Amino acid sequence: MSPPSRRLQTKPVITCLKTFLISYSLIFWFTGVILLAVGVWGKVSLEAYFTLISEEGTNAPYVLIGTGAIIVIFGLFGCFATCRGSPWMLKLYAMFLTLVFLAELVAGVSGFIFRHEIKAKIGVAYNSAVTSYNGTDKKSTAVDDLQRKLHCCGKQNFTDWKNTSYFKENGIPVSCCKIDKCSPETLKDLDKAQTEVYTTGCFSLVTNMLEANLGVIAGVSFGIAFFQLIGIFLACCLSRYITNNQYEMV
Repeated sequence: MSPPSRRLQTKPVITCLKTFLISYSLIFWFTGVILLAVGVWGKVSLEAYFTLISEEGTNAPYVLIGTGAIIVIFGLFGCFATCRGSPWMLKLYAMFLTLVFLAELVAGVSGFIFRHEIKAKIGVAYNSAVTSYNGTDKKSTAVDDLQRKLHCCGKQNFTDWKNTSYFKENGIPVSCCKIDKCSPETLKDLDKAQTEVYTTGCFSLVTNMLEANLGVIAGVSFGIAFFQLIGIFLACCLSRYITNNQYEMV
């Protein structure tokens, strides 16, 4: 058995580590809630845009919702493990944080490396959506929604519509109009339409916005990823101190 003085010195360290780890776990739990909220928001508000990229839609919102739910559960588990002072629970918590760290790191690096491929895929998908536009299906609705919200028209500019089947029968889509509604005659004449529709292409607006915010997105992503290292360090240290303290009491 170790001297009482040594055990008394260890207890304040354990208490301090528990306080820090509980605080960390609460913050970690809160990030899970944020991911859940972003996933739900993405599913509700951005479904139209996701439709442009994939024929069957995308699972991105569900991935965020699922990840957020798991983080919420393990955030609570981390608080429980810390309060219980269970070494094996703390090690399990540290293992989960390690997996989250690696997953976020791989996702962040992959997104940065393949950013040009993603940009090209968006361009091809939007061009396909414009070409096959009929004004009624999901992709057409997504195009209309995008043009209204971003005040743009076509992929590069409003003249992209002249080579589509829709233009030959109906002219430029009404969603390109600067005012509430343009006349059918105006929409079928590119010269007349130039003054009444948005002339800027949607593709450049979307990609410029993504590129302008890429640094911020990458910084936040890597910041959140490396934040897991703090939790891993605290969980491992607390588990070690508790194990040593139990051993010293024998």
